[in-house]
Amino acid sequence: MDEDRARALVRAERAEVQKLVIDTEAAGRQDREAENETGDIADPAQSLTAQGMDDAIAVSLRDRLAALVRAEQRLDNGTYGRSVRSGLPIPDERLEADPAAELTVEEAQARP
Repeated sequence: MDEDRARALVRAERAEVQKLVIDTEAAGRQDREAENETGDIADPAQSLTAQGMDDAIAVSLRDRLAALVRAEQRLDNGTYGRSVRSGLPIPDERLEADPAAELTVEEAQARP
């Protein structure tokens, strides 16, 4: 894959994921604030469920962000587009679908 195209894909997804992290963390804060408000008696399990979902989504998004940072590092050191495990080339189609791909499809499927 062309380096400029790869950088554009990684940057675009990183910006999107960063925005999603901010939005998700804000939603989590709102859920926690709503739980602390008095007045309407709501089902406490509903609030805890929303908080748990926000937290899980935020963790997943931060993991994705870390993968995109690693992809940028591989771009900088010239190893982008190669498996971090075997060094085999990762097909352009896979990188288009997942710019942070670290493994070939076969390696990812075989991963325990």
